[in-house]
Amino acid sequence: METFDSLRPYLFAIAYRMLGSVMEAEDMVQEAWLRWDRTDQSAVQNPKAFLAKTVTRLCLDHLKSAKTKREHYVGEWLPEPLVTSKSAGLAGLGSPDQTIELADSLSFAFLHMLERLTPAERAVFLLREVFDYDYKTIAEIVEKNEPACRQLLRRAKSGLGADRPKFDTNPAEHEQILAHFSMACVSGSMDGLLTLLAEDVVEYSDGGGVRKAALKPIFGADRVARFFLGLMKQAGEGYTSGFTHVNGRPAVLISLDGEPYSVIMFHIENGKITRIFSQLNPNKLQKIT
Repeated sequence: METFDSLRPYLFAIAYRMLGSVMEAEDMVQEAWLRWDRTDQSAVQNPKAFLAKTVTRLCLDHLKSAKTKREHYVGEWLPEPLVTSKSAGLAGLGSPDQTIELADSLSFAFLHMLERLTPAERAVFLLREVFDYDYKTIAEIVEKNEPACRQLLRRAKSGLGADRPKFDTNPAEHEQILAHFSMACVSGSMDGLLTLLAEDVVEYSDGGGVRKAALKPIFGADRVARFFLGLMKQAGEGYTSGFTHVNGRPAVLISLDGEPYSVIMFHIENGKITRIFSQLNPNKLQKIT
């Protein structure tokens, strides 16, 4: 039990990046525990590698079974936000040092980008680029030979192209831009929003067919600004806004009658907002407080 508990945050880190879901990642880690408990642990020379393989294989199987469900998802599918803390490190990973080391691969923009990959490409890409496994170990984990793993990584990088998010904004600058964005929305300032948005900004919304949300991405600064100003005009009584901390970065939390209604996350490059992700699906906000 002690061995598994010490590795639990690491296993969750793999599972969450593989699945983009807090609840599903927790389920995969729990299933890995059940399998570990049934294993002759004295015969396992490297528990970390053994459990990393177990969790990765579970996630691969889960992604394959979830493919049809995601293909028929209503609107844009976005990951489930993961609550993080400025001072206490990353929920599910451990120390603040680990939070900093893996923060870029935890961002919403990064996780959203990974949705372009096949399950096998995603596994190899994460194991190599984020968790720094060598090809021999990766081949053992995904049960393919080394040349096949190298090919999967090349395909993954090609599929992601030049869109891999760049991170050049510290948390204080990030939070300041979010504050200005919120003030511009509240005051109804079109010019204020356009000052903050990159010309090619894209807004993604996930209502899961449960809450009203844009079914397709919204492109361009003018359209995105008008979209948020329109939302402000439609907002009735009971709505409040504040800041929270998810996926390693500050975010805006919208509440309705004291309950989380939406979490809005931003990707910022060169001082401009380039991507906005609005998670409204109540099934993906259950961990938000």
